[in-house]
Amino acid sequence: QNWTRGMSYCLHSESHLDTGPIYVRENGKLHVVNQGAGGIQNVTPKTRPFRLFSRGFSVELCMNREDDRARRQRTDHFIFTYTKEGNLRYSAKSLFSLVLGYISDNVDHIDSLIGFPEQIAEKLFSAAEARQKFTEPVTGLRALQKFTEAYGNLVLCSLCLRNRYLVISEKLEEIKSFRELTCLDLSCCKLGDEHELLEHLTKEALSSVKRLLLKDNSLSDAGLRRITAPVRVLKKGLENLLVLDLSCNPKITDVGIGYLLSFKKLNCLDISGTGLKDVNAVIKRIQTQIGLVHSKVPLKEFDHSNCKTEGWAEQTVLQWEQAVMEAIKPQDDLRSRTAALRFYGKTHRKEEVVKCKLVEAETKASGNLQFYKEKVQNCHLPLKKEVAGSHELKNNKKRALAEQERERTSKQKHLCLTVEDWDLLNTY
Repeated sequence: QNWTRGMSYCLHSESHLDTGPIYVRENGKLHVVNQGAGGIQNVTPKTRPFRLFSRGFSVELCMNREDDRARRQRTDHFIFTYTKEGNLRYSAKSLFSLVLGYISDNVDHIDSLIGFPEQIAEKLFSAAEARQKFTEPVTGLRALQKFTEAYGNLVLCSLCLRNRYLVISEKLEEIKSFRELTCLDLSCCKLGDEHELLEHLTKEALSSVKRLLLKDNSLSDAGLRRITAPVRVLKKGLENLLVLDLSCNPKITDVGIGYLLSFKKLNCLDISGTGLKDVNAVIKRIQTQIGLVHSKVPLKEFDHSNCKTEGWAEQTVLQWEQAVMEAIKPQDDLRSRTAALRFYGKTHRKEEVVKCKLVEAETKASGNLQFYKEKVQNCHLPLKKEVAGSHELKNNKKRALAEQERERTSKQKHLCLTVEDWDLLNTY
């Protein structure tokens, strides 16, 4: 009994803690300790609902109490779910998931990914992309370069930057890090002749580009001369180009079209809306030297519906665009009309598309100057008669002979370089 009185006295000293009734078994009997009176009552305990924790009870799962940063990062080591009965249960994540999350958090510290399995690299890229590691100013570029150096077109094989001139200006270095692109759409970006991205097109990293859309970019003959210089002189650069769109560039004249004749592999060309003086002479020159035929109807290769951003970094490009739109959002909110359009889901991109439609209307008014190679276009057109097919075979043979003659004499032409060409070569 002295032991029970001592216990009751201790409870008196900590009366500020609401511990509730305490039951003590002594000599085979259950006693309740009354803290308010400080004694022991030999009474039968009252039945009350069982509660393991009080109403305001909460628990925090900590993996490392010494490091707050590590504690915040490791809260996702467990997966919390509810059973059918409504009970909360948790299970530990797999070791692969934990390692993948740790590497993606420190992806900018990776030395190289060359030789690393593509299947795991894709999951690593997605994990880093979900954490928006590629949107960071410095570390994002360094991490993105590790992936592009190792996997090339798997990271991005097609890039559509139509009307996204703000993304180009903000993420120029990241865009230049992409390698082995096959399709690049820079339409309606107003880049001009001296833009750094156009100079990057002539580099070896983009020699794989087969589809290039430069519509409405304020290009002139000087810009075309710079873009085609490696192909004309060194047989490098955009030598594999198949589709080229130069429409809505009124500063391009007959002289600039002459630079395009070095693209021997071209299958489709659009020069509508350019400042040509002698259109008939240009059409005849393109047909005889490249083998392209003037199309009377618009070609589907230039409707911009086939050009999309495809690859691992598709969501990364969208994150860049979203970040740019968030940066200019306070300026747009000053106009009530733009704020209302955003509220109803009509984003600013719709206004940019309207601008391009106006340019397309001007192009249609000036005339359609789209060219295609017959052997490529025949798979999209209805079948012709056998007589027409025989004539085409004869014409193809003549063109092949003419191309052989031009190749024989091309060496002599390359030896006679102009001063402007030599200046361009010195810049590479």
